[in-house]
Amino acid sequence: MNQQKWLKYFSFASMYGMFLILVMGALVTKTESGRGCGDDWPLCNGKFVPAYTIESIIEYSHRFVVGVVGIVLLIATILVFIWCKRKDAKIFVSGAMFFTILQAVLGALAVIWPQSSSVLALHFGFSLMAFAFTLLLSLVFTRFGSMLSGSTVSITAGLQWGIFLITIYSYAVVYLGAFVRHTQSSGGCIGWPLCNGSIIPDMIGPTRIVFAHRMGAAALFILLLWLFLAIRSQTRSQDNIYQSAKWALILVILQIFSGAFVTLSIGYDVYLIASLLHAVLVSALFGILCYLCVLAFLANKQNGQAYKAR
Repeated sequence: MNQQKWLKYFSFASMYGMFLILVMGALVTKTESGRGCGDDWPLCNGKFVPAYTIESIIEYSHRFVVGVVGIVLLIATILVFIWCKRKDAKIFVSGAMFFTILQAVLGALAVIWPQSSSVLALHFGFSLMAFAFTLLLSLVFTRFGSMLSGSTVSITAGLQWGIFLITIYSYAVVYLGAFVRHTQSSGGCIGWPLCNGSIIPDMIGPTRIVFAHRMGAAALFILLLWLFLAIRSQTRSQDNIYQSAKWALILVILQIFSGAFVTLSIGYDVYLIASLLHAVLVSALFGILCYLCVLAFLANKQNGQAYKAR
């Protein structure tokens, strides 16, 4: 196996592993297994092999996967810095390593010293950033890699900034969704699309948190619809930036309906499946938006170089 294949193998292994960490993290939260190992870390209730309870197995499995993926990512980092000459690959793998360490440390601290829901929500956000960086890293070693090394697409500066700001806003919406999970506020709005039978419900307790997340998701859909239409007017349908914007719009629509599925499934056996599907879709959406940001940055860089050449 040559160097390029090794780089691709470990990059994709890191990306798939980070995706698994996201799903397992959501599983830990939804099954309330975060305390399944007590206050011990890295041991579980003082043992290397935990007692066979559902909570301890889920929590300890999550820790084990984080450890394995961390090792795989470390190998990928070493290989990228030794064999790969592309600067973007080194940036992506460094970002992935940074956020992986950060989310692991935050996870350990949450076990040893119980944290507030606002801090715990950051754990999912950091894991999402780590996944996005590993996704970008893996794309470097695919046919999309040429689009990451240089862009022939030209878009306006306003559209470029729109992409950046919408991605930042999407992260805020994701954080609010994680906050809903960690505060166990999912039942704050009964029914969909109405909340407790009202267009605007009483803003108290969990209802306020869930309704804010719903409004944030609705605004994100409107922004991504505008973004798709704006990109379509400035690019061709075969351009990666156009296809990425299209998939971002599709994913945010699926994300909204998966959110409705979560709400309507509360109290039923499919609730856990609905919640995990919601986490999967938001991970894919944020990954696509990060890819859009890289393409927009390259277009911005190209436009700046063209301006200087005049």
